[in-house]
Amino acid sequence: MINLGVNWRRVRAVMVKEFIQLRRDRLTFAMMLGVPLLQLILFGYAINNDPRNLPTAVLVEENNQYTRSFLNALENSRYYKINSVLDNHRQAQRKLETGAVTFVVTIPAGFGRDLLRGDRPQLLIQADATDPAATSNAVAALEGISRNAFRHEFRGPLASLNAPPPAVDVVIHRLYNPESISTYNIVPGLIGVILTMTMIMMTALTLTRETENGTLENLLSMPVTPLEVMLGKVAPYVCLGLFQVTVILITASLLFGVPIVGSLLLLFLVALVFISANVFLGFTLSTFARTQLQAMQMTFFVFLPTILLSGFMFPFRGMPMWAQYLGEILPLTHFLRMVRGIVLKGNGVAEILPELWPILLFLVLVGWVALLRYRRTLD
Repeated sequence: MINLGVNWRRVRAVMVKEFIQLRRDRLTFAMMLGVPLLQLILFGYAINNDPRNLPTAVLVEENNQYTRSFLNALENSRYYKINSVLDNHRQAQRKLETGAVTFVVTIPAGFGRDLLRGDRPQLLIQADATDPAATSNAVAALEGISRNAFRHEFRGPLASLNAPPPAVDVVIHRLYNPESISTYNIVPGLIGVILTMTMIMMTALTLTRETENGTLENLLSMPVTPLEVMLGKVAPYVCLGLFQVTVILITASLLFGVPIVGSLLLLFLVALVFISANVFLGFTLSTFARTQLQAMQMTFFVFLPTILLSGFMFPFRGMPMWAQYLGEILPLTHFLRMVRGIVLKGNGVAEILPELWPILLFLVLVGWVALLRYRRTLD
């Protein structure tokens, strides 16, 4: 028979005990306050599904007032921000491959002459369509831009050129993902997200579990250095991460039809560096946590801004500059650019180097901190 009688003095005593326990567990208390606050700031200020001021390069083969009017109309739309002027088509291709620009606008020779004749000269706009969500609104705005770009020039005898159709024929080439299939962008990105979540979480629990089980003391009697112990613990998780990459790539190809244009060997080498960075980050977190629950909480606190600020869920260039600066610190941001570049664009070593060295630097710094912290733990 269950006694349903309640002694409120005993209930109050239990409540006081729980508050004291919560006060002692400062990490849990900080997570309860920090995670909602972090979510509010990121979703309220950093997330934007309508990116503006997208970097744009121009290849101008004829420079006149009509050329300048069209380029000014692009910038006035606030979707395009011209940041470079190119000399040839090879430079344009290079800019798009490396992700330095999102659009390349080519204005051909004879543009002004054909415009005044009413021949509707063509303008070529090449778009990096690896992320359809980042470019769709800017591409949709081109119709209105081409219709209104020359209203100030087409006056008097030229007023008839304002009549529809637009005076220029804008030809759009969606490169690397011409059908704007979102799966081609999401599935390769999932490689980085899954590796980030599993590698940090699994390694963060390693040392914490040994501390809780009391097996850490056994390492003190072994003739191994802290570096040897740490490398021995890290290596199996690196191998597991590479196995995960293999499974994801096979699934992406067979189930979703994601094309793999670039080198698989280069992709696995990049993944090896990225996995190592996350493993050492998880190892570092484990040296700060006293319990497995705290390790899980710290992992979640790291994973939340990583997935929101890396450009996986929302367009990276749609975020404010302060959020982009924070995102550039995260290894996942650079890994997403590399893996999408290799899979969809066929990028080689030269194209991915600007994104690879930040991860290598992160790996060295986090590995050094992990070694110092682990040595102190053993001592």
